[in-house]
Amino acid sequence: MSVELKPIKEGKVREIYDNGDSLIMVATDRISCFDVILDNIVTKKGTVLTQMSKFWFDYTKDIIPNHMISVDVNDMPEFFRQEKFDGNSMMCKKLEMLPVGCTVRGYITGSGWASYEENGTVCGIKLPEGLKESDKLPEPIYTPSTKAEIGDHDENISFEQSIDYLEKRFPGKGLEYATKLRDYTIAIYKKCAEYALTKGIIIADTKFEFGLDENGNIVVGDEMLTPDSSRFWPLEGYEPGHSQPSYDKQFARDYLKATENHNWKLPQDVVDKTIAIYLEGYEKITGSKLA
Repeated sequence: MSVELKPIKEGKVREIYDNGDSLIMVATDRISCFDVILDNIVTKKGTVLTQMSKFWFDYTKDIIPNHMISVDVNDMPEFFRQEKFDGNSMMCKKLEMLPVGCTVRGYITGSGWASYEENGTVCGIKLPEGLKESDKLPEPIYTPSTKAEIGDHDENISFEQSIDYLEKRFPGKGLEYATKLRDYTIAIYKKCAEYALTKGIIIADTKFEFGLDENGNIVVGDEMLTPDSSRFWPLEGYEPGHSQPSYDKQFARDYLKATENHNWKLPQDVVDKTIAIYLEGYEKITGSKLA
């Protein structure tokens, strides 16, 4: 009989288990929109998130090490060798997470577009005049944020503020860490966005989380370039001047925005469409069907 384990931490979508000198991160089939966990299960969503992260961790390990040890439940304690954990669980190195969310934007959309329309800037960064919604930016821009507790919103900060923010927590390391986070974020994004284009997908923006390993090296952790942390658009039919269809939970968000009294629950047809969108994005990027 395997011992029943309890997560040490539960996020909106993930559950984290302590495994002694490692952690086991389980991506559930929960879905959150606007920082609220919806009253729905999106079957296979957790497996898509875990396997897509694995794909990108493998693809970028020449740029930066990552926290992944294994996604095979046979490498994990017996408790995880049950169907509900198979495919959606990742054994990871323990990291001291850096308290900055690292967003990179290659295209102008979402809150960035709203800000640009208002004053020509995104997170305080001045952009060229005359951009249209969903336009590709001349160069990707890095927009860090503070990391909020569940239920609160992350707050965008400038690069300079990120130096001070990190310096307070890691005296003498603020500038070094802030600079490395920015440079890694942009380098990973450029490599992966270029690859995704060859598969018919535009990565409009994404967010990374980094931590320190036992030797003080910066390592990329959490999830990576999944539909939960990124905007994926189909290249076919891409046309600036309006919002784009996407391989993520935007479909679910749009339903909630357009529906009064939804009580944070999606109808089954919206759930089915959301699953189909996640699977299509996964298959295009990895070139294989989800096992």
